[in-house]
Amino acid sequence: MNDRRRAGAGGLVYSTEGGRMCPACRRPLAECACAAPKAAPAGDGIVRVGRETAGRGGKGVTVVRGLALDEAALAALAKRLKAHCGSGGTAKDGVIEIQGEHRDKVLAFLQQQGWTVRRSGG
Repeated sequence: MNDRRRAGAGGLVYSTEGGRMCPACRRPLAECACAAPKAAPAGDGIVRVGRETAGRGGKGVTVVRGLALDEAALAALAKRLKAHCGSGGTAKDGVIEIQGEHRDKVLAFLQQQGWTVRRSGG
């Protein structure tokens, strides 16, 4: 066996009982006390809506960046956007991804909600 494996370079990442695990304390993320809650990312106040295909096998997704929201509020907004567009998607690392080409719908929805929105990319 490799020495790095024995030294603990890896670790439990997922458990069927607890879901995703904290690499530091090896407890489920919901019960983890070692990581401080992340603050909302500071942005310039402008939400950017674009389209990406990189790393997705040519499938396009609508990407929303620049939302200064915490993880819970970001997930709630992503849920509303997915329902509005009638599509799937995710919210992770401060970015909302909606499956498919929905830039115009997302722009209109966010402007209606009072956000300053710009179209990014081509």
